[in-house]
Amino acid sequence: MDGDALALVRASLPRLSAAEARVAEVILGDPTLVVDLAITDLARVCRTSLSTVARFAQSLGYSGYRELRVECARAVTRAQAQQERFGFDDAVIDLEDSAEAVVAKIAAQEVSAIEQTALAVDFAGIDRVASAVAAARHTELFGQGASALTAQDFRFKLARIGCSAGQSSDPHVAFASAALLSPGAVAIGISHSGETSETLRGLEIARATGATTVALTNAPESSITRLADVVLYTRARESPLRIAAMSSRIAQLALLDVLFVRVVQMRGGASAEPLRLTRDAVAPKRS
Repeated sequence: MDGDALALVRASLPRLSAAEARVAEVILGDPTLVVDLAITDLARVCRTSLSTVARFAQSLGYSGYRELRVECARAVTRAQAQQERFGFDDAVIDLEDSAEAVVAKIAAQEVSAIEQTALAVDFAGIDRVASAVAAARHTELFGQGASALTAQDFRFKLARIGCSAGQSSDPHVAFASAALLSPGAVAIGISHSGETSETLRGLEIARATGATTVALTNAPESSITRLADVVLYTRARESPLRIAAMSSRIAQLALLDVLFVRVVQMRGGASAEPLRLTRDAVAPKRS
């Protein structure tokens, strides 16, 4: 199974029973316990039963506790590599951190967000969306806040290769655009939490028109996943000192870069001339 085991454990917390949540919290508190302990010993530490631990592992998509142990060991190894690369144990930014520490911690968070997102990529899902966008009469993007910036970036990329695309941060404009879609169009909703009301409404309207709906989110159990024909996941963890979306935006941009390249590949020569024309059009403005 692809993806970071600890990211999966963290994402699972909202939907767990009380007993399973204790298992998750113990693992997140000290991932080496899973690596070092047999299932009977971990169950004892978590004050729960063997069946609860086994059920928890299976709820994450693993065949059982043994596979969970292997994946946790890999996650611990990656965390140790990060510590050696950036020189600290914890990438959480603190108000008292120096400029040097902030630089190192932001770098660590953003590198981790891209790495974990790449590990969890659904290749079939990416290609299904890329194929739909490549063939679409129009692609409409929905996002608010930092996700709106991600949507704008992808809209611009599509415009550069001659694909009709739209995006508006004004909900009224976004909803009107969604209502004018039709079968053969694509609607992509971007929301880190998966619960942004304006994005959900835009995707809901688009779905009613028969457009193919796509969600890009960090939250597997969120509302947006129920409105999408295809869901693409990021794996980003924001610092508690979340002045603005940082890791989440980087993960979204990276995943959409992958999607864009696949769209270009699927369109083949149809992308070459628009790229040349748009490059030549902006060339005089470059310093």
